Amino acid sequence: MTYCLAMNLQQGLVFGGDTRTNAGVDHIATFRKLYTFTKPGSHAIVVMCSGNLATSQSLIEHLKRQNDSGEGSILSLCSMFDVAKHVGDLLRELIEEASGADHSQGVDFSGNLLLGGQIKGEAPRLFQIYPQGNFIESTEDTPYLQIGEDKYGKPILDRITNYALPLELALRCTFVSLDSTVKSNLSVGPPLEVLVYEKDSFDLSRCRRIEEYDEDFLNMRQHWSQGVRTLLEGLPTPNV
Repeated sequence: MTYCLAMNLQQGLVFGGDTRTNAGVDHIATFRKLYTFTKPGSHAIVVMCSGNLATSQSLIEHLKRQNDSGEGSILSLCSMFDVAKHVGDLLRELIEEASGADHSQGVDFSGNLLLGGQIKGEAPRLFQIYPQGNFIESTEDTPYLQIGEDKYGKPILDRITNYALPLELALRCTFVSLDSTVKSNLSVGPPLEVLVYEKDSFDLSRCRRIEEYDEDFLNMRQHWSQGVRTLLEGLPTPNV
């Protein structure tokens, strides 16, 4: 399983996700789920993946090869909408190809994507792409999107996130959302990956991999747990 989230805010974009793909008593696998594609000064694109690992790895490999060859490259497109359409079509084709093979044996090859970034000439945009190739876009009213095991990390996003939320607060919110999911679901776990993109910078270098015993992450977890307990203790007792 996996959990990935992304926010499209007034100041830019924030992405976060785990790297766990299989979890069990005797097997835990870690694979990267956040990928970046950049063209200095004009294109800054981030893709996050959930679902069948073979499908997502094949998708990323196809995108990299297209960029290397220059044919059909997402770095040649003029709009994030066109990028979402291109990536969605490719995802659908890969799923259909794998599902139609004689050896598929009912395996679920589907996957979901978060695609965000900015192309020069338009504001940052964020999309969620479905296995069928269609997609939705975030709005000012709904500035965040999630894929994977989303229910545990959603409450903090619903309470805190709005379009005007500063990037630094959005980053903290992302940490809490990820930690809440890790705490409640064994199939989601570290290392975690977070990326912060400042509007009009076309710079995706503010990206960090967070290991299980990362000091900043552990401090955040402790402060959040203590803060919630303090607030709970301060609430008035209802009449029952």
